[in-house]
Amino acid sequence: MTDSYVCIDLETTGLNPKTDRIIEIGIVRVQDNEVVQEWETLVNPGRNLEERITELTGIKDEQLVSAPTVEEVLPTLLEIVGDNPLLGHGVLFDYSFVKKAAVNRKMVFEKDGIDTLRIARKYLTDLESRGLGYLCKYYGINHNAHRALGDARATVELYRKLTELFYEKEEMQGDKSLFRPKRLCYHAKRETPITIPQKEQLYKLADKHKLILDYDIAKLTRSEASRRIDRILAEYGR
Repeated sequence: MTDSYVCIDLETTGLNPKTDRIIEIGIVRVQDNEVVQEWETLVNPGRNLEERITELTGIKDEQLVSAPTVEEVLPTLLEIVGDNPLLGHGVLFDYSFVKKAAVNRKMVFEKDGIDTLRIARKYLTDLESRGLGYLCKYYGINHNAHRALGDARATVELYRKLTELFYEKEEMQGDKSLFRPKRLCYHAKRETPITIPQKEQLYKLADKHKLILDYDIAKLTRSEASRRIDRILAEYGR
């Protein structure tokens, strides 16, 4: 059984690591089945949140204005994770966002992981949902939903419960056991920052058309800037 790991959970602006950004990180580090460290931080995504994200998480734009950027928090995150495997409920989602952010900053983030969602999908087929909130309610686990540290804490408790119930049965499959860390696979291509000509064009277009932008131009990637420029030109013209 894996009893030393780092449980990670993120809140994000959306579901696509290529176009969306991290807004909150929650981490619980477990050593020999004991919680030895917790860490959480808000992250400034460089854009305004959609109303649905604020409604889901309770996080507001004004809370993120003074929050650190992902560039500032990544070194701490990587240091806490260290060589430990990751744990998560749908862990590939959280891993893909962190790996994308790391690759963009020329950092390496290759990890093994354990997914409580995969375990639940195999052994809890009779339940109407395998979502974290539903499972926490089903097993009586305290859960501060849709906040990163609350979700990470709940996932640790869920993993312990699933281990108690299904580990021995699963271990009969040996190396295929869902309770053993497996390599997480997500291909992330590095995106370069916005270019000076792109910045100048966006500022000029915003000024010309009297646009109030809901994102920080300086924090866009080159591809994001290209999409924003094309969108403005399509809607407003040159």
